Amino acid sequence: MDYYNKSEKEVLSSFNSALNGLSNAEARKRLAKYGFNELKETYKTPALTIFLSQFKSFIVYILIAAIAISLLVKQNIDALVIAIILLLNAVLGFIQEYKAEKSMEAIKKFLSLKAKVIRENKEMIIPARELVPGDMIVLEEGSKIPADSRLMESYSLRIDESTLTGESIPVNKSINVLQGKKQIADQKNMVFSSTNVVSGKGKAVITSTAESTEIGKIATLIQKTEKELTPLQKQLKIISKQLGIITIAICFLIFILVALKGMTLADSFIIGVALAVAAIPEGLPAIVTISLALGTQRMIKRNVLIKKLPSVETLGSTTVICVDKTGTLTLNKMTVTNIHINNMAINTENKIKKDSDIELLFKIGVFCNNAVLDHKLTLGDPTEAALLSVARRIGIEKNELLKKYPRLHEMPFSSERKIMSTINNVNNRKIMFTKGAPDIILKLCSKIYLNGKVRPLTKELKSRMLKANEEFAGKALRVLGFAYKEADNYNENNLIFVGLQGMIDPPRKDVKQSIKRCETAGIKVVMITGDHKLTAEAIAKELNITGKTMTGEELDKIKDLSKVVENIAIYARVNPIHKLKIVEALKKKGHVVAMTGDGVNDAPALKKSDIGIAIGSGTDVSKEASDMVLMDDNFSSIVNAVEEGRGIYNNITKFISYLLSSNIGEVLVIFFALIIGLPLPLLALQILWLNLVTDGLPALALSIDPIEKDTMKTKPRKKNENMLNKKRMTMLFLIGFIFAAGTIFLFKRSLSISYIYATTIAFTSVVIFEMFNVLNFRSETNSIFKSKIFNNKYLVLAIVSSLLLQLLVIYTPLNSIFKTVELPLTAWILIVAVSSSVLIIVEILKIFFRNKAIQ
Repeated sequence: MDYYNKSEKEVLSSFNSALNGLSNAEARKRLAKYGFNELKETYKTPALTIFLSQFKSFIVYILIAAIAISLLVKQNIDALVIAIILLLNAVLGFIQEYKAEKSMEAIKKFLSLKAKVIRENKEMIIPARELVPGDMIVLEEGSKIPADSRLMESYSLRIDESTLTGESIPVNKSINVLQGKKQIADQKNMVFSSTNVVSGKGKAVITSTAESTEIGKIATLIQKTEKELTPLQKQLKIISKQLGIITIAICFLIFILVALKGMTLADSFIIGVALAVAAIPEGLPAIVTISLALGTQRMIKRNVLIKKLPSVETLGSTTVICVDKTGTLTLNKMTVTNIHINNMAINTENKIKKDSDIELLFKIGVFCNNAVLDHKLTLGDPTEAALLSVARRIGIEKNELLKKYPRLHEMPFSSERKIMSTINNVNNRKIMFTKGAPDIILKLCSKIYLNGKVRPLTKELKSRMLKANEEFAGKALRVLGFAYKEADNYNENNLIFVGLQGMIDPPRKDVKQSIKRCETAGIKVVMITGDHKLTAEAIAKELNITGKTMTGEELDKIKDLSKVVENIAIYARVNPIHKLKIVEALKKKGHVVAMTGDGVNDAPALKKSDIGIAIGSGTDVSKEASDMVLMDDNFSSIVNAVEEGRGIYNNITKFISYLLSSNIGEVLVIFFALIIGLPLPLLALQILWLNLVTDGLPALALSIDPIEKDTMKTKPRKKNENMLNKKRMTMLFLIGFIFAAGTIFLFKRSLSISYIYATTIAFTSVVIFEMFNVLNFRSETNSIFKSKIFNNKYLVLAIVSSLLLQLLVIYTPLNSIFKTVELPLTAWILIVAVSSSVLIIVEILKIFFRNKAIQ
């Protein structure tokens, strides 16, 4: 119900309440009916369920089948190694997901407070959770609103609603009945749960508690909003299924071939296990997880905290960043940027020239001020804090000023008067200082202070001041006028006008450049704010955010936002439902959407977006609903994170391609060997060793390859882009054929010596092939000989480690487990000569592709 459209009497009647409050007995009845003023938590997923969910993957299913088959044919070591891999991967995934959804707990913190309530005509303090609809609450400066309420009394009441609406300027409240439909930010006679009283006092009757409040509705939205799979997760899911289908098909074909040759069922099972192990990169899930984890560590150094690992690569495909203006693009700190004095407009963003006239203007702003500006803490109205801050720049401190010229009386600001006055003792004279809306102030002035002298305020001078006010307002500045007089009484007439001060919540210094980098990278920046249209447009213009503007009221009227969403760059005067609607419309158009925010109002959109980015100084709710947190509140950190995300995705593509090319080679080695009537060239445990150690370490090193310099000069990859496109798959199979041909050649040639010697040759050949092959994937187009081979020291270390490990399983007692024998130097020379063919052939193909691209 829209209680802002009803009078105080009508609202009280609706709840059968009164100004002297409910009785304790009635409050108990209502508490039983409505429940506690707290948010209910939905069902939590048990830890065991989260752990078991890690095994829901096509690759995992096949590996579990491989374990079962291995146990059936008494290949216990193979079964144990595969089981350890699966368990390790499950533990890594479990750790990442266990602390996931805490949005509800964060929101509940807002309601964990005390409240002053009137019951049986007595003021008392009770836990806020015990409040009920119809309760009369008392509002005082510094208190937090415990529930949505309709104001009954308001005395200079101003509320900070930035956490709910995004509007940085405190809202003046009144008890006046409002007409027509109003947005939350325009409901001046209502106060809302989780917002704060900046100044003044009042009384209000509670209209909604718990889930029925505006913040409660947000909590419901958060719970109903489900996260979708990231692009990488979708890609890996597709790859897993494709590999599974291919594996089953090959195993079935081999089973038929083996059966036709009259081999036993046990032998066919062993071959099936070997093929399953060869086809599937068992280390792939673990390496992807480790790669993303290493990426998050690098991002921490760039002031970005990643909460959910897959978010790293999602950044790389982001096409739109929806930016909450307050606290993200701006400092969330009102700052005086312009003053008008002595018929001159002066920019105060640079050094301020101190003179007696400017000093008088600033002193009035300090006298007529109830904010506290400490070096560590700022309390009170941000507008008044801005006046203290600009005065401090020329050496005027409030405490020192009031000690010398103490305040005698105050006539507070109200939304009806639109001015505030104080009377101070200045050298034993009573002086009135007044600040307020410039048009109101000028009506009360009969004189003007110009160049150190008091002169009559003529129509021409008044017109100039009003024009100056309009010019400031046109820049979306909040403008205040300042005046004084000798106070013979409390009458605020015949004042002496001094000047104007214009202030704004200014943009962060590095944001403009960051937005330019986003545009170069093909990423659209969209501003979303609870502020007025003019303010939003002024900030957008300064930051070079171009596009049309749409207000929350206009959003309510449009049925399908997706039809026009591409043209809109600025959304003003919006509420949480609108933000969610914007994200949904952009996603409907195929965009990968990142949403930044710091307030409670941002949480549903943060969760619905492809990647939610919370501001470090923001609310717990926004942080818990997000995928990543900007620890330094710096918009440029988002751009750094996007660059890092793109680089990580490219590296993931590199090592997945490397792993698959190696595994295709291993499958083809076995497949072709059986086709031409040769025995198994590789044993199951040897294949597992290849996948986990000798090709796993270089793959992991590829995941931390240095990011290429032109990463942020290309457009985002398409959302549904296939990681394994036709060109890449053709290259992978070609490499696999080179692997197979070289290995089978060496294997067949060595069979005349002994089978165990031949399998050792084949085993070692595949390892050396992989060491040359990893160099191919440093770049898909550039020659390895033109790049800096040693700029990835981890890759060099991985290659050396893999070679040493191979020597370990050949020349130590481990050879009995891996069924290998020692190889002579001549065998190594032949293996290296044949294996290097994979690097030489691919280098020739890269030359061909580069020439074709030039043509």
